[in-house]
Amino acid sequence: MAEQVRVLVLEKGENKESTLYRLEKGWKLHFVQGPSLQVENVRVFCNHPTCADVPFSREKYTELLWQNPSSMKSDVIDMFVEVNIVCAGSFNYYFTIDGGNNELSPNGRGSFLVDPVMHVGLENEPLPMDCVQVQSVLTKCLGPFEGWKDKLKVAKESGYNMVHFTPLQELGYSNSSYSLRDQLKLNPLFCKNKQYTMDDVAELIKLMKNEWKVLSMTDLVYNHTANDSPWIQEHPECVYNLVNSPHLKPSYFLDRMLWHVTLDVAGGKLEYRGITPVIKSETDLEHIRSYLNDELLPKYKLHEFYTVDVDQVIKSFKSQLGEGLYTDLYHTKGDLQIVQDPQFKRLGSTVDMAIAMKLFNVDKPGIRTRDERIRLCCEDLRVKLEELNQEKVDEIHGHLQQAVTNFLANIRYRFLQDGGPKYDKVTRKQPLMFSYFLPPPGPEFTLEKEEQLMHTDKANVMFAHNGWVMGDDPLRNFAEPGSNVYLRRELIVWGDSVKLRYGEKYEDCPFLWDHMRQYTVQTVEIFHAVRLDNCHSTPLHVAEYMLDAARKIRPDLYVVAELFTRSEHTDNIFMNHLGINSLIREAQSAWDSHEEGRLVYRYGGEPVGAFMKPAVRPLVPAVAHALFYDLTHDNMSPVQRRSVYDMLPTAALVSMACCATGSNRGYDELVPHHIHVVEEGRPYASWTDQTHVCHATINMCNGIVAGKRALNRLHFELGKKGFNQVFVDQRDYDTVAVTRHNPHNHMSVVLVARTAFKHPHSLDTGYIPPLHIAGRIETIVLEGHLGVIETVVLESHLQHRGHHAHKKDPQFINGLPDFHCHIREDVSPDQSQMVHIEHTENSHINVVHFHHFPPGSVIAFRIALDPVSTAALTSIATTFSQLPPIKDGQFSETSPFHSIVSKLTLSDLNRVLYRCDNEERDDGKGFGAYNVPRYGSLVYCGLQGVMSVMGPISLSNDLGHPLCCNLRDGDWLPGYIAARLKAQPSTQQLGEWFEAVFEQLSKLPRYLIPSYFDAILTQTSSIIHDAAWCQMSTFIKTGSTFVKALSLGSVQMCGYVKTARLPDYSPGTTTSVQNAQTDDGEDKEEVCHDTLSAGLPHFSSGIWRNWGRDTFIALRGLLLIPGRHDVARNLILAYGSCMRHGLIPNLLGDGTHARYNCRDAVWWWMQSIKDYTKMVPDGSLLLQEFVSRMYPTDDSEPQKPGAHNCPLYDVIQEALQKHIDGISFKERNAGPKLDMDMTDAGFTVQASVDMQTGFISGGNVHNCGTWMDKMGSSNRAGNKGKPATPRDGSAVELIGLSKSVLRWLIRMNEEGAYPYSGVKAKTKSQEVTITFKDWDKKIQASFERYFWIHTSPVPEYEPRPSLVNKRGMYKDSHGASHEWADYQLRPNFCVAMVVAPELFTPTNAWSALSLAENVLLGPLGMKTLDPSDWAYDGDYDNDDDSGNPKRAKGFNYHQGPEWLWPIGYFLRAKLLFAKILDKSKPGLLDDTVKCVKRILSKHHQEIISSHWRSLPELTNSNGKPCRHSSSAQAWSVSCVLEVLYDLEKMDTKAQKRRKSKS
Repeated sequence: MAEQVRVLVLEKGENKESTLYRLEKGWKLHFVQGPSLQVENVRVFCNHPTCADVPFSREKYTELLWQNPSSMKSDVIDMFVEVNIVCAGSFNYYFTIDGGNNELSPNGRGSFLVDPVMHVGLENEPLPMDCVQVQSVLTKCLGPFEGWKDKLKVAKESGYNMVHFTPLQELGYSNSSYSLRDQLKLNPLFCKNKQYTMDDVAELIKLMKNEWKVLSMTDLVYNHTANDSPWIQEHPECVYNLVNSPHLKPSYFLDRMLWHVTLDVAGGKLEYRGITPVIKSETDLEHIRSYLNDELLPKYKLHEFYTVDVDQVIKSFKSQLGEGLYTDLYHTKGDLQIVQDPQFKRLGSTVDMAIAMKLFNVDKPGIRTRDERIRLCCEDLRVKLEELNQEKVDEIHGHLQQAVTNFLANIRYRFLQDGGPKYDKVTRKQPLMFSYFLPPPGPEFTLEKEEQLMHTDKANVMFAHNGWVMGDDPLRNFAEPGSNVYLRRELIVWGDSVKLRYGEKYEDCPFLWDHMRQYTVQTVEIFHAVRLDNCHSTPLHVAEYMLDAARKIRPDLYVVAELFTRSEHTDNIFMNHLGINSLIREAQSAWDSHEEGRLVYRYGGEPVGAFMKPAVRPLVPAVAHALFYDLTHDNMSPVQRRSVYDMLPTAALVSMACCATGSNRGYDELVPHHIHVVEEGRPYASWTDQTHVCHATINMCNGIVAGKRALNRLHFELGKKGFNQVFVDQRDYDTVAVTRHNPHNHMSVVLVARTAFKHPHSLDTGYIPPLHIAGRIETIVLEGHLGVIETVVLESHLQHRGHHAHKKDPQFINGLPDFHCHIREDVSPDQSQMVHIEHTENSHINVVHFHHFPPGSVIAFRIALDPVSTAALTSIATTFSQLPPIKDGQFSETSPFHSIVSKLTLSDLNRVLYRCDNEERDDGKGFGAYNVPRYGSLVYCGLQGVMSVMGPISLSNDLGHPLCCNLRDGDWLPGYIAARLKAQPSTQQLGEWFEAVFEQLSKLPRYLIPSYFDAILTQTSSIIHDAAWCQMSTFIKTGSTFVKALSLGSVQMCGYVKTARLPDYSPGTTTSVQNAQTDDGEDKEEVCHDTLSAGLPHFSSGIWRNWGRDTFIALRGLLLIPGRHDVARNLILAYGSCMRHGLIPNLLGDGTHARYNCRDAVWWWMQSIKDYTKMVPDGSLLLQEFVSRMYPTDDSEPQKPGAHNCPLYDVIQEALQKHIDGISFKERNAGPKLDMDMTDAGFTVQASVDMQTGFISGGNVHNCGTWMDKMGSSNRAGNKGKPATPRDGSAVELIGLSKSVLRWLIRMNEEGAYPYSGVKAKTKSQEVTITFKDWDKKIQASFERYFWIHTSPVPEYEPRPSLVNKRGMYKDSHGASHEWADYQLRPNFCVAMVVAPELFTPTNAWSALSLAENVLLGPLGMKTLDPSDWAYDGDYDNDDDSGNPKRAKGFNYHQGPEWLWPIGYFLRAKLLFAKILDKSKPGLLDDTVKCVKRILSKHHQEIISSHWRSLPELTNSNGKPCRHSSSAQAWSVSCVLEVLYDLEKMDTKAQKRRKSKS
């Protein structure tokens, strides 16, 4: 089995204490940094031992060291720290940032739970938690110890493998199983005939484990001890009393008041109020309420324990005024409040006299005498004190009214309510309500005397009882100050036990901590498992301490608890702190069979047909593992609540749960009453193998013992053999079918149970819908029902719910005598006495008809796959074995799939993995994107289209998703995948491979299809992705998952599309065809080159696919960095062949239908050539490549390939010369057919060079010649024919690009790779040569002068200062017709910074970048316009048909929406100038690197979560999705990848530090 690894993503500020994570020993846990931490110096600490030999210490944390699986030093996305899981228990982790290691102030924390591994038998056979089968016994009912073995043998023979013993220790006077008198002493009840010790118990427990293979569990009771525990008299500090908890004094006095009410009622002293000892009706309760509210409570004024003595405070205040003790009150602050007397004496509370002085010792205008002033001050204070007292009176009155309500509710339950005991009359033994406190021993006193004793040394033995608070916060100790549970009478009190007080730490009560630790150690030395009694009320830090001690003795201790928090989150807090392995759940909580079936499904297992999970996968929150009881020992018998006929089917349903199961002794024997933990005193019967039984023995014939043994065997087998998938089917109101499925061998067990939540009026079968079972029914595992032994009393049983004849045996606990479980095991399907099985022809479906299936019946079928499915599974398993991962870039020689994939080019993989609907339809093969009914079309036709949807489905096991339904309903999707690949020659072999595999897939049962389909595609897609990366550069091959994800943009965007071809090359041109494919659909074979889509799905085919500007902005990131040099070369030459007017096409249109309406594409083209010569080995040879000119002159018709060839350097030179000469032409075919929105003037294209500045200039107000090219199209809004962003004049990015190109050409000329050193310019008198160096210098000298906007006004540079909106920035353009447009803040200057950083003064550059970061930076992209600009509108909607000219018909395309590609240049610029400035500002580069990574973390999340596995064209304001944006945009992906490429080449201090750590 592959090594299991779980991956947990850490995020800043998280607290996962209420999130449950479960792990197993032998696994590995990896922590990775989430987006919020990827830029931080994160340190992770964990208290899980580093190896099994190291003892666990909760306070000992070890720092985990970072590991980096990729070779990248800059990208930490894949880095992880590792924990080898070697110990069971609960463990904590925390992490800090920026080098800290303080556990008390971490930046995030959490816990994880590791399951124990239990063993049974002499051979130490493992017992999985899902195989645990517990029987609970009241240990006191086992009787003398010498008889235990025979009584416990009942559990063994019934098929249980664990016995839960209630506490074995000496019990208190109440004989309650959970009221322990001495935690360290064996109950003397077990030693009537001989003295026994815990050692004897240990020997029996050892025998049970080794010989019976039965483990043992007992309770740990930490929260209370018996009233008569002798050690609490010696150590009263161990209990909540009125000395260590004086806040309980008012509650104690109220308790004594109510006790005296009981005595008065019992003695007839309140008959004058209409209250007699016999409580018969609600009227009696109202008389009691009236007495309490009108007489008793007003008499004893409990509010005085909280209020102040007004006269005494005034006296003190007046005295201090007279003595002048009030001078220095400057630092006294706050309002006047009552200060509670810590001893809670009547009127003992006070106020802060300093505050009183400051607030009430004030001047009184108009008062002349000192005495009069003092009198008025005292009067004001008295008013305030009386107000404060009244607030406290009202508060206490509210508490007391709730106390009265709860007191009466308790009386109602005890004396009136159905389901309550309904006592005859009030007596001392049966009081109105049990007391909350244990008074000191001695005679009874009057209430007045009892109040006096509260303040004497007797108070230390006035103990508080323990109990349970319904609906209270379990994380709060209800006996501590701040809680009013005792005062409000909200406690369901246990009058035989007192509540233990540990304090916050060991030093607060050393004896108690030591005593309970000794009790814990003694217990776990004997028992294999513990149940934490009253866990939800036990202080967490106490139980944590005790269980840590327990696990030192027994490391694989199994810990269970029954929590009553009513909150899964709170349950998880307890589980995480204490390492609770299973929570006790109970089938009796279900109100009908549907709910009971839901519980079976809820408490364990995956759905049948669940997806196969990879060995390395995310660690996801878990549902608490359940110990699912049919009945716990706390509750009444199902015979009392439901019906005796429900006991077998409910037990059967519980046994089908994929978790631990349990039952209470007596359930299997059909005991029809609650075996009460307090009141029951009779012993259990013993096991006998004899056929005849007496009242002291039982055998297999008693109750449902035989049925339970069969069910326990089944449950154990299902857990042991891995039947961990569950399906619950509600057949009718009473009948439930549960399937347990083994995902490894695909065996199933289907159990059908007919419940009886109400006692049946008839035992006829009636109609039960037939059950359809797919596969081969091998055997009936068991069938049975509960029957009446004597048929003559059947009618009587039905009438009296089956237990009228039960008589309690005075000596032994006994069950119903008239019932017997008829059970048969391993029955041949044709021998069933309960069902008839019909086999359908030509199908592997079995129809089960129920002909004798009365209430109380169960039947279980064992089902195997049919032979055809079995053979198909074998074939698929063989296929899986032939799909190993690609290792070190090497394909397996023995894998047929590897052999096929190794031959596929990246162009082929574009077809295999991607291609949107338009691209696919363009092939003319009849395929488009696959449409999933009730879901919609997949985004890609290739495998990624499916995997993008299947990924989240498989992770969450969402088998109800429409895609899963589609797969189960038919083989359409697998057929589609194979057929579309077979339709192309280059992928035909791969299509045939899928076809063969999917043929076998189709033979599986339909419920397995989604799982196996997903497994096939997951493994094959992984190999195909690896095959793609194998064909890329080393940077990609060894890169992080983020880098690799971005690099796949090269495969997504780059492919051959018939309607978007490149122009043909010259026949003599040696163009590469590695990424080409053969088009056999025409008369002759033709070589077809890949093109680069601008974006999907909008720019995928036809004339809209190939954009010159987009292609060359994206070329460096998507082609050069991944190492696709041949494709880059082909595109450079192809676009160069179409040069006309010194420009390359904006829209290529195969060259013959090109549009030359942009000024910037040619400069991006030349920048790409520069990048090519720099990044490709011998790249400068490209300049000598021949270009077949389609338009050798501006006015020529398209020429045939090879008719006019010239070297690439001549084409470049022509472009430069044309700009110097000046470009001005009107587009061919100008008019509505070419562009229906443009005005006539807009078709005129102009570009030139300003010889004074060297700036490229051009355009006009009627068109838009840069990337911001939105043309208005709304007649209604009046923006039709108006460009939103003309950007005429000198656009800033074009200045940078031209400067970059010139600098490069100077170098190329000096190296002899470029034959020209300048261009020719005509003056009025002559032609002169302008060298590239001169041109370069002009731009350098002019740039800051004309583009920088100073932080403060400089008149000589600002002829129109009113146009300046922001300072400390670079203009977007220079010389625009609309002068204000120059001053708009846009992100375009970042391009110039990256390609020509020498133009910028570094400090100015940093100022501009900081401004852009504050104003323009969005979550994923850059705002295209300053939000404070009048034209800003950040939300793009191309369908907007309003009258708003700023946004109608998407006019605001570049006027605010946040485009992604500029963020790449912005981040690269920040890195570049941070490196320059780092010398003068140390640390700036490291801070900038962190900033860049923080920003890019969002792009990482976007690309791995997007169904397109790409980055969008743009977002609306603040990163909101834009439905009109391309979902996958070439330059968005490219520019982000370029940032990572640049980042990797930097050597920062942070990277060096991280490298040394890892």
